Amino acid sequence: MSIVGKKFPDLKVNAMDEMGDTFQINVLEKAKKENKKILLFWYPKDFTYVCPTELHAFQESLSEFEKRNTLVIGASCDTAEVHFAWLNTSKDDGGIEGVTYPILADSNRNLSNRLDILDTVNERYDDETGHLTVDGDNVSYRATYLIDEEGTVFHEGVNHMPLGRNVSEFIRMIDAYSHVQKHGEVCPANWEEGKEAMSADRKGVSSYLSKK
Repeated sequence: MSIVGKKFPDLKVNAMDEMGDTFQINVLEKAKKENKKILLFWYPKDFTYVCPTELHAFQESLSEFEKRNTLVIGASCDTAEVHFAWLNTSKDDGGIEGVTYPILADSNRNLSNRLDILDTVNERYDDETGHLTVDGDNVSYRATYLIDEEGTVFHEGVNHMPLGRNVSEFIRMIDAYSHVQKHGEVCPANWEEGKEAMSADRKGVSSYLSKK
């Protein structure tokens, strides 16, 4: 179920940073206390193939997110110890050495279950034992959440495992949402920073379309 327009779940999750420090992050509290937007992106597994390309891509654009008062947080269901091992593995060996933003270690799957983003197809209960059997790896899809300064989700998206994300599109959406916050205008299709927006009424739409 979508949580766009709703508060992000109020949960603390273990996290790891590049220094090897383990701590907890509550994304909702962090957005509100620091008065920042947050981009939270989930990926399936450490030490895989598409995943490091995404983590490095977000790192390369980190200064652009910082300019927009936005924190970047990665997340998967791996443990904090596995995150730290991957953070200490070089790019040449498929690692994410050089990544500086925190990574959630949702190994108990409390948050990913709440978000309903786990690859848990065909869950089956054994009536005799009461045990649950799950097909799939029980890891997260490539889910992305943009959260505003009040902890409200203004974008969510979920990609299947093989499909890497376009980091520039998230920057565009943050720009668009910030424009809405500041000016009260709405942003039409393919809007980018510096382009014309429009008022959310018939006159505004007609005026915008007449110029196309």
